[in-house]
Amino acid sequence: MKVGLLFGSFNPIHKGHITIAKYMATETDLDQVWFVVSPHNPLKDKKSLADVKKRFASVKKAIGRNSKIQVSNVEFSLSQPSYTINTLEVLRKKYSKNKFVLIIGSDNLNLFRKWKDYKKILSEYEIYVYPRSGSDRGKLKNHRSVKIIDAPRIDVSSTYIRGQMKKGKNVKNLLA
Repeated sequence: MKVGLLFGSFNPIHKGHITIAKYMATETDLDQVWFVVSPHNPLKDKKSLADVKKRFASVKKAIGRNSKIQVSNVEFSLSQPSYTINTLEVLRKKYSKNKFVLIIGSDNLNLFRKWKDYKKILSEYEIYVYPRSGSDRGKLKNHRSVKIIDAPRIDVSSTYIRGQMKKGKNVKNLLA
C-alpha cells in the first residue's frame, strides 16, 4: 500500500488540511493519507501548542469515517522534538509492506534543507508537494524524489487562525 504522510502540529486542524488530504487520497496514486500528529516540531515553539491528545482527537474527529484517511500517534512514543527521519524509520519497520511518501507544502520544500537528515529522506522517499501562496518551491523542486502536485491552493494556515483567534475573530468557518 502506498501511504502519504501529512505531518504537522495541527494546532488547530483546519479545512485546508482536510482538503489537501482528500485531494491526495483521491487524485494521486496514494492508497491512503495518514495525518501524523507531531507532539513537538523542532522548528516550532512547544509552548504555543495545544495539548497533543486534544490535537489528536480534533484530527480524528475532523477526518470522520473516511477509509482513505487515517490519523497516527506514532510520534507520541518517540523522543522529542519529533524528527521526520526518525518517524519514517519507525513506520518503515512497523509497516514494512507499505511504501511511504511525504506530503508537504511548497513552503516546507523551501525549508527542507533545515530538516534533520534531509538528504537521506530525499534518497529514500518520494515527496509530494502541494502549492502554498508566496512560495516558489525552492531549489529542490526539480529533484528526482520531488513530485509537484497540482492540488488546490489553500490560503489558510493554523498560524493565521491562531492570530485571528487572539484578535477575538470568529474562525469557525475555517476549522475542520
